Amino acid sequence: MSEAPAAPPTASAEPATGAGRLDLLLVPPRARAGWQVLPARVVAMCVVELQKLRHDRTELYTRAVQPALWLLIFGETFTHIKAIPTGGTPYIDFLAPGIIAQSAMFVAIFYGIMIIWERDAGILTKLLVTPTPRAALIAGKSFAAGVKALIQAVVVIVIAALLGVAMTWNPLRLLAVAVAVVLGSAFFSCLSMSIAGIVLTRDRLMGVGQAITMPLFFASNALYPLSVMPGWLQAVSKVNPLSYQVDALRGLLLGTHAHLALDFTVLTVAAALGIAAAASLLGRLAR
Repeated sequence: MSEAPAAPPTASAEPATGAGRLDLLLVPPRARAGWQVLPARVVAMCVVELQKLRHDRTELYTRAVQPALWLLIFGETFTHIKAIPTGGTPYIDFLAPGIIAQSAMFVAIFYGIMIIWERDAGILTKLLVTPTPRAALIAGKSFAAGVKALIQAVVVIVIAALLGVAMTWNPLRLLAVAVAVVLGSAFFSCLSMSIAGIVLTRDRLMGVGQAITMPLFFASNALYPLSVMPGWLQAVSKVNPLSYQVDALRGLLLGTHAHLALDFTVLTVAAALGIAAAASLLGRLAR
């Protein structure tokens, strides 16, 4: 009995695998969308801010003048007259974290002007048609403002060190200081962008920004402890995110008593709420 003829050869698994690989080469990978692009957006915005400072350092120098004057004149004067009780801490040491927070806030509070400029230049419209969520765009811009404020904070810390302020140089504490500065600046930049979404023009934003910066500063514990404030001002200070930022900076840099867990919780929640508010108002700028 003869053997049955051999079956015709079938396609092997090798060519099929090769064809599958070829398909992968011909079909582009699925583009990242939504929150997957958030890290790239944040990094891109931060790089833009660093490039601006690299090409023009004038703003960095001019913004260092005001905190230097606060520390040199206000701090030295009140250190000598001992008019404000600071629990045995030299007043200039007590003041330095408050001036760091103030200078970072002043950088961030006018960040909305940039988004109005982007609206007028047509850049904002192009950003809004990308698949990136509006909250991710705002987060990228707010943390870019935090990087810019962080550079300003480093300048103030150097000035304070030159004036003899006794601060810690523990790397972990300085890292926590950087986080506090970035979170606080993210909130104030989102506050600025939210105001920009309401007033819609640069002139109005400048007016509102100038009207709220000093009240925010004086209604905090940057210049004096809560214990010397009247009751109504203490109540205002307790809902002011700047007070929690100053408390965190003071505790980290000077080693004084601070409520760090509460401070960072408030700053994180404030930044998240600020991003949500600014993102909800972003569409008004693009109309």
